Amino acid sequence: MAIQKPSIPKGTRDFGQKEMARRNYIFDTIRSVFRTYGYQQIETPAMENLSTLLGKYGEEGDKLLFRILNSGDAFADVDFDKPLTSQVCEKGLRYDLTVPFARYVVQHQNDISFPFKRFQIQPVWRADRPQKGRYREFYQCDVDVIGSRSQVNELELVQMVDAVFGKLGVRVGIHINNRKVLTGFAEIAGAPDKVVDITVAIDKLDKIGLEKVEEEMADKGIEAAGIAVIRQILSLEGSFAEKLAAMKGLFQGGSASGIVSETGLKGLEELEELFGLIAAAGVSAPVEMDLSLARGLNYYTGAIFEVKALDWEIGSICGGGRYDNLTGIFGLPDLSGVGISFGADRIYDVLTGLDLFPASLEQSTTLLFAVMGADELRYVLPIAKSLRDAGVSVEVYPEATKLKKQFDYADRKAIPFISINGSSEMEAGTVNIKNLASGTQQAFPATDLAAILAFLSF
Repeated sequence: MAIQKPSIPKGTRDFGQKEMARRNYIFDTIRSVFRTYGYQQIETPAMENLSTLLGKYGEEGDKLLFRILNSGDAFADVDFDKPLTSQVCEKGLRYDLTVPFARYVVQHQNDISFPFKRFQIQPVWRADRPQKGRYREFYQCDVDVIGSRSQVNELELVQMVDAVFGKLGVRVGIHINNRKVLTGFAEIAGAPDKVVDITVAIDKLDKIGLEKVEEEMADKGIEAAGIAVIRQILSLEGSFAEKLAAMKGLFQGGSASGIVSETGLKGLEELEELFGLIAAAGVSAPVEMDLSLARGLNYYTGAIFEVKALDWEIGSICGGGRYDNLTGIFGLPDLSGVGISFGADRIYDVLTGLDLFPASLEQSTTLLFAVMGADELRYVLPIAKSLRDAGVSVEVYPEATKLKKQFDYADRKAIPFISINGSSEMEAGTVNIKNLASGTQQAFPATDLAAILAFLSF
């Protein structure tokens, strides 16, 4: 009977040495930028109580939550006349890092100082259909500040996006909107109670097109006249100043409905302030007011952000926004926050597609000591230790075998230097090192660490 080859669930991946070197390059780059703005790292559990997660992401988000069966015989005392899920599942895998962060803030509010600036780099899970750039298990790199309503915080998010992708060498466009503006859409469309339906539909604009978005809004009961108003807004083009002026006119009663939206005007006022700060700060990446940007998560209340690579088609690689009510859900009202999430897996795909990973990442070891025999092994061990103590990545081949096999090992691992030492080197107290790329070979006194380091270009 043939043994079935093991596999992993769809939408998940294994990461080998090469992938991990590249992923850590991304994480380290992001982490270094976060720290320059005063953010500090925390972690939360992979699973949360379902009561923490449900109702925070909208109806569609709730459907994508991975639920965890209660331990033991989860079905032992089930009443099949009642809803089954709530009886057998009390926990779920986290959908994002923002809601667990809000839970963390409320739970630890007496131990932290506000404004509280934190970042998190951890995996999240969504029961989505796997496709290119979309996985069921993936990492997020979140940065949030909570306890301040100042739009300087929004500016810093934009600056961090600019800095991260500048360091990674990826050209990006930063899209910004405001949920108050989207509320204004619904108000001047004569459907103030349909703001969530409108937002969810608009959020699909890039995927399904304007015609399908309008069909979805019609299916949700939005009148044709209201849909026409939203179509007019989504068709606006031009600079930030031109869009701002047009939207002010519409929200001041200039649309076909003649309705005034104070909420929409407040959103425009916030956008005007934010874009002024961005201009003053000298952000390099192009920043656009994108009136079609909706981000279909119910907890956003102010500015919303989305970042897209300009040279690689993959969708959003970064997104977030301001949330005023999230901690209120957990019993701590009036604590505003704003944050953004870097999609590490999509960023990885962009860097791979554009061949932007540094070639040095392929090299895990600088120097390999080949082993000729037991005496030679004992001779090189203290030398290897001294080099490691100096910060050099060193391997000692574990067996005395054919030199060709040891050279092949160095080649497969892209190790640039090899050291072969026999009886003559042991008698002379030297160490022989060869640069495998250039063929240059040199002998050094085993105690002359400085000369060896110089040769290794360390």
